[in-house]
Amino acid sequence: MTTRVLENVRIIDPSQQMDETGSIVIEDGKIAAIGESARNQGSPEGAEVINCNGQIAVPGLVDTRVFIGEPGSEYRETIASAGKAAAKGGITSIVTMPDTNPVIDDVALLQFIQRTARDTTDIHVHPASAMTKGLNGKEMTEFGLMMEAGAACITDGRNTLRNAAVIRRAMTYARDFGALIACETQDADLAAGGMMNEGLLASWLGFSGIPKEAEIIPLERDVRLAELTGANYHAAKISVPQSSKVIRRAKDKNLNVSAGISINNLTLNEVDIGEYRTFFKLSPPLRSEEERLAMVEALADGTIDVICSSHDPQDVDTKRLPFPHAAEGAIGLETMFAAALRLYHADQISLMRLIEVLSTKPAELYGLDAGSLRVGSSADITIFDPEMPWVHYKDEIVSKSKNSAFEDARFTGKVLATIVNGQTIYSDQ
Repeated sequence: MTTRVLENVRIIDPSQQMDETGSIVIEDGKIAAIGESARNQGSPEGAEVINCNGQIAVPGLVDTRVFIGEPGSEYRETIASAGKAAAKGGITSIVTMPDTNPVIDDVALLQFIQRTARDTTDIHVHPASAMTKGLNGKEMTEFGLMMEAGAACITDGRNTLRNAAVIRRAMTYARDFGALIACETQDADLAAGGMMNEGLLASWLGFSGIPKEAEIIPLERDVRLAELTGANYHAAKISVPQSSKVIRRAKDKNLNVSAGISINNLTLNEVDIGEYRTFFKLSPPLRSEEERLAMVEALADGTIDVICSSHDPQDVDTKRLPFPHAAEGAIGLETMFAAALRLYHADQISLMRLIEVLSTKPAELYGLDAGSLRVGSSADITIFDPEMPWVHYKDEIVSKSKNSAFEDARFTGKVLATIVNGQTIYSDQ
């Protein structure tokens, strides 16, 4: 049995409402003791002792919306390269989307992702199952078999289902198997031809806009179907205040409804598109500053449950094009946490709440063994300095694709170490 002790560390763990300075004792990859009481007990004989010098330790971060190119588009991102990027960003667990080639819609393909992850990366990789075969929006996958094989959730990834009858049927089956249904909410017909958020800026730039109703209408439909079926429903990425009101009403009715938001929609706005910068062409589109601030408030008050990176690697062939022809999406594993700390430094959200939506709550919603530093939990830990300044230079990006919306961005707050199962898999010290 190996023993490590992290001493002189500030521990923030929302699962225990803990914010205190002390020690973390790790034995055989598990938390054996934690907090001020662990410090008072002293270090076990023969333990490896690491002085953290007052840095902050939190439960390893959990990212619930990660698109990876493997299988089929490994030139964009592999599980191995995504794992390295995640570790650099303090993320110890990711939920990968089924939007691959072939689509992750049967048990053999789900197990392929699991085996590849075990062989090529140190972080925890939890593949999601497609909701419909081939993401075609028609024939449902075998939910029971997929969940039994370890699917983290049921989702059609980037696709929003048009057919309400299929969604109702999927929610009914998901409820019976105890599965979480996670859905994008963007009406393909209303959004067709849209390049960015509909409004005055889009008109100035000469672009067709995507109205906020393209998000609100499918979300309203999904929430009503979740109420009808009793399903456990998660709106993967909302971006406008009207959507947060839909979620708040559902929660007030005690429905099994939750919502996530991309870090991009929390920390960027439509003005960032500037001179037709394609790295800011995203889904959902970047909204106005007023809408962004409203979403930050919805996150702070508990309406929105999780932050995700919406990591979506795109090659130069799909991004370095004229804005109307460029693909949507940006990478985000390496910058999600640093960008989220901007909200903390702006006094818009507490550090405890920030860690809750980045770790504890997503682990709880997706049923993952993560998000907590309780005694007996896996020793998945992120250590960071909230005041350390750094710049996200392109030539330092770990992801295979470089389409970052935060290229050359200046951040305050840096991950110093990422620990998985008690072993340090990334260190910046």
